[in-house]
Amino acid sequence: MNLFKNISFLILFFSMGNVNSQDLSSHQWQDRLLVLLVDDIKDEIYQKQISELQQSENGLKDRRLIVYHVKPHTYKKGLYTKQWKKTTIDITNYKKSTSSFEIILIGLDGGVKLHQSDFLKCEKLFSIIDVMPMRRREMRNKK
Repeated sequence: MNLFKNISFLILFFSMGNVNSQDLSSHQWQDRLLVLLVDDIKDEIYQKQISELQQSENGLKDRRLIVYHVKPHTYKKGLYTKQWKKTTIDITNYKKSTSSFEIILIGLDGGVKLHQSDFLKCEKLFSIIDVMPMRRREMRNKK
């Protein structure tokens, strides 16, 4: 039930935002998504997470990871984008915890692969992705 609720939220969120916003379905089978839900962008865990991701930019690209930052009624895409776009969706209805920060990993198939409310080291993120069947196929095809 929670998986369905999360996927429904993300589809709704990305399709109801700004007219130019990305639709989640455009990423399916193309990109993995890392969604950072945050109440306040000054949040210590959020800032630490951004720094961690920026230090592993090549690993993110190699694994076709697109980062979305989502806060109440706004979102942005990418690690270095400054401009937030407006949306009518309120994320607080879809968070799993009362934490001010949550992170969600969505696979190529659109399924939620990880949902947690604390800092995520890229080493752990990459190890989760690297055991996925489609990622293993990608790595074999590179050789």
